[in-house]
Amino acid sequence: MYDPTVARLTYRALLGRRRALILGALPLLLIVLSVAVRALTGADDQTASDVLGGFAIATMVPIIGVIAGTGAIGPEIDDGSVVYLLSKPLKRPAIIFTKLIVAIAVTMVFSAVPTLIAGLILNGNGQQIAVAYTVAALVSSIAYSALFLLLGTVSRHAVVFGLVYALVWEALFGSLVPGARTLSVQQWSLAVAHKVAGGDLVTSYVGLPTATVLLVVVTVLATWYAGQKLRALKLTGEE
Repeated sequence: MYDPTVARLTYRALLGRRRALILGALPLLLIVLSVAVRALTGADDQTASDVLGGFAIATMVPIIGVIAGTGAIGPEIDDGSVVYLLSKPLKRPAIIFTKLIVAIAVTMVFSAVPTLIAGLILNGNGQQIAVAYTVAALVSSIAYSALFLLLGTVSRHAVVFGLVYALVWEALFGSLVPGARTLSVQQWSLAVAHKVAGGDLVTSYVGLPTATVLLVVVTVLATWYAGQKLRALKLTGEE
């Protein structure tokens, strides 16, 4: 199911100079913000939770997921270079699975690692806050990568739709609107983070059993359907 050649090409596409700069911008901003907050307020658990939850998990992780997930396949479909892969004796689900693994890895590196660093800067991992939000970033990276890889497979405007989802649904509705919270990857990941941290500093509006089931179901279904959509593409790159 994993093809090293497809993985190498995908890594090269995602980590090119331009895209790597875009991927690194938000993590750098998070770390700079954390340094500034620590200098101004000192080590405070509530402040650390607010910064990591409000910026890292609600904004940074989904946006990085959009860039990595859609970028893993969307540009190849748009410019027709996906024909190269489709002409090879590779199963379509194997191509999708390989690109998903790459997207997950890139999203985790550019979201979970800076989240941990920021957490350590903010409060030295007091009450396991840094670790809890890092776990949330890791978990949500998987679901976001699957969702946005699917979006990159089905739409030529995947980045636009993905950013709308990330900035409007996750950052706004996922935090404020009660009904939307249940269908928010952010809230599912926070349920896992709450289990890690304990206490009341990290909270979620979704219970851990429900969150776990939804994370698994969404990831599996999105990956499966992306494979089906890629299977339906003709060698011309057109549906």
